[in-house]
Amino acid sequence: MIKNALISVSDKTGVIEFAKELEELGIEIISTGGTEKALKDNGVNTVNISDITGFPECLDGRVKTLHPKVHAGILAVRDNKEHMRELEELNIDTIDMVVVNLYPFEETIKKDNATFEDAIENIDIGGPTMLRSAAKNYKDVIVIIDPRDYERVISEIKQNNNVSEKTRLELAFKVFNHTAFYDSLIASYLKDKSNINGFLDTVTYGYEKVQELRYGENPHQRAAFYKEPIQYGGNLVSATQLHGKELSFNNINDSNAAIGLLKEFDELACIAVKHGNPCGVGVGDNTYKAYMKAYEADPVSIFGGIVVFNSTVDKDTAAEINKIFIEIVIAPKFTDEAIEILESKKNIRILELNCKPSPKVVMEDIKKVNGGILIQDIDDKDYANLSVVTERKPTDKEMKEMLFAWKIVKHVKSNAIVLSKDSMTIGVGPGQVNRIGALEIAIRQAGDKAKGSVMASDAFFPFSDVVEAAAKAGITAIIQPGGSIRDQDSIDACNKYNIAMVFTEMRHFKH
Repeated sequence: MIKNALISVSDKTGVIEFAKELEELGIEIISTGGTEKALKDNGVNTVNISDITGFPECLDGRVKTLHPKVHAGILAVRDNKEHMRELEELNIDTIDMVVVNLYPFEETIKKDNATFEDAIENIDIGGPTMLRSAAKNYKDVIVIIDPRDYERVISEIKQNNNVSEKTRLELAFKVFNHTAFYDSLIASYLKDKSNINGFLDTVTYGYEKVQELRYGENPHQRAAFYKEPIQYGGNLVSATQLHGKELSFNNINDSNAAIGLLKEFDELACIAVKHGNPCGVGVGDNTYKAYMKAYEADPVSIFGGIVVFNSTVDKDTAAEINKIFIEIVIAPKFTDEAIEILESKKNIRILELNCKPSPKVVMEDIKKVNGGILIQDIDDKDYANLSVVTERKPTDKEMKEMLFAWKIVKHVKSNAIVLSKDSMTIGVGPGQVNRIGALEIAIRQAGDKAKGSVMASDAFFPFSDVVEAAAKAGITAIIQPGGSIRDQDSIDACNKYNIAMVFTEMRHFKH
């Protein structure tokens, strides 16, 4: 039998109606502070928590429910005769239902004008304590943290004069899941404010579901998209979708790769991505020219791909995009004419997004492995030092082109090779088990364009075979990390073929 319910909520969505339903069922309502006032103002009879504890709320409301008469009433196991005997001796009544949601810490720290003191005051103490007590004793206490569960609980009580153990367990799980998220958010906030660096002995991350996806990488895999609670912009979560179907798992993954590469460029650029790898990159004087370079870099692979810009998409660019099948177009802005043209294709996704993040954002790279996760700093550096290691120095034009290719190869799956000419990719060799294989793919894609191009490699050359193949294709300059015990073999080969080579002293593996 459910005799009473303790209700203390920050989010008052649906609580008035819920309390009235409980009251009609003969369940006494116990409440605190603002919740009590809201209930009474709407005609719900309540008992103040101080009448239960015999102690007034104090410290500006910081202490209301932290009292043995509350927690003993929640935690007592009803089938334990000793527990019930102690309650009787101490004149403590049981509490059969706990309805609590927490101070709005997340909402507070998202406010632009929120102070550190505001954040601290919105760390709930009594709420999580009551919730955890009730969830621990879920067989005897119904615990509700989510207003969406009000109707479910009322329905079961009306039908069965109680709530099933299955439902009670599910509600208890929701409590521990939510309080873990809540505490992870507080920990992350305090870590940021404390300027703690390095890798902690334990880590906890909290994420919020954005949407359930139709499927994962393949139709037989379930999937969902989650976001970090605090957003600083410059990522897909911050985008506004103007047109098209909802994004799929692969759409999100590929768009993230494209956005990451686009952030490398201050100049006007267009990035085309397919299966997580850039298939075309172009820099131009205007959006149209940048797109045409990205398209002409690989007209085959761009089909069904994702295209992102850091400039406004105009009608001419939109018309070119519409000549082939493109899954997604992302840009900071689209002209009205461009939107009208692109929307003529029903399924194309159009997203507005300024890809430049807030400078205060600190990112980590997390990879899930069986049994754990790998955490590393994000790869946000370009090179340690640029040094010319060959007899011939690169021309200014070659150096500029190499730095362009170097930005791109960093975002290609290893082993990676990028060939570029005139600020556009002409050959990309991604994800091979050896470096010569990656170069052969890039050269084959470039064809005759390879002559006079430059090459970027994400890691050093273990043998001189890469330089030999580059020379045969007509490549004139190479940028690579260096660091092999056989670097001199590659340097000698470059000198033999009059190729300029620059070491960056920084590797960019991407697995």
